Amino acid sequence: MTIDSKEMDPVALVETPQAAEPGLFQSFLWLINPRLAVGLTILTVMGLGSFILPLFAPADPSVQATYMRNLPASGAHWLGTNALGQDIFWFLVFAIRNSLMLGVLVAVGVTIVATTVGLSAGYIGGRFERLVMLIVDTFITIPLLPILIILGSLIRGNTSFFTVGFIIIIFGWAWDARTVRSMALSIREREFINMARFSGANTAQVIIREVFPYVMAYTLVGFINTILFAINLEATLAVIGLSKVEVPTLGSIIFWALNYNALFTGHFLWLVAPIIASVTLFLGLFLTSTGFNAAFAERRGVQ
Repeated sequence: MTIDSKEMDPVALVETPQAAEPGLFQSFLWLINPRLAVGLTILTVMGLGSFILPLFAPADPSVQATYMRNLPASGAHWLGTNALGQDIFWFLVFAIRNSLMLGVLVAVGVTIVATTVGLSAGYIGGRFERLVMLIVDTFITIPLLPILIILGSLIRGNTSFFTVGFIIIIFGWAWDARTVRSMALSIREREFINMARFSGANTAQVIIREVFPYVMAYTLVGFINTILFAINLEATLAVIGLSKVEVPTLGSIIFWALNYNALFTGHFLWLVAPIIASVTLFLGLFLTSTGFNAAFAERRGVQ
């Protein structure tokens, strides 16, 4: 059988060159925007600095009476020493590191619990969804700060520093779970979900492979917001003396500065330095979160 060349589409006779696959860097270029760039720069500098600089610390900053008390800022002590005989600069470095560790721990726990509960409830539906949402709504109605204040006053000094983080995880996942569940509800009836079901995929496979990619952007932004929330909440508890203030955190350094009247005795750096560090860290987290959110919104065509 012969084919008349006149009957063929002339465009089909032209070999179209294949476009080169974008590299790893080019595939993430759509994420870059000024807000995200500034936020990531702040977090990178503060994060790497707080984890690398402690390797060169001359002494444990949490140990009291290591140096002469109330020394002014100098080459040996960049921010001076406090009334407890601790180097303020090194205490602040360790405080940023511990606060970030706590925030990331809480964010990981909250994100895992909220995403798992929300996706499973939204996709499975039925009685399972009603039971899960009853539990979620119960946790939402529980006020977190009073619970933490009560528990903090009971367990202070008897538990590890990260106990506060675990308590935040236990009581802080419900709002995100409800949001993820609403997103899963809007996805589960779409055609590609039915195609995945008919192809033999089980519930876990459909949730992980088909539903989760649609909520991944929200979970990333929520993860960063949870870090900010956890650091802020721990700092609040530490300032009022209900966290483990012996461990350097952004809240504990402010607690000791207020406890020894740093502002009225002229030791401004003891109080001002952690406040500036906290504001800068919160600004970096906020810009990163809103930068990711803006990038994902632009990707979806939402202005």
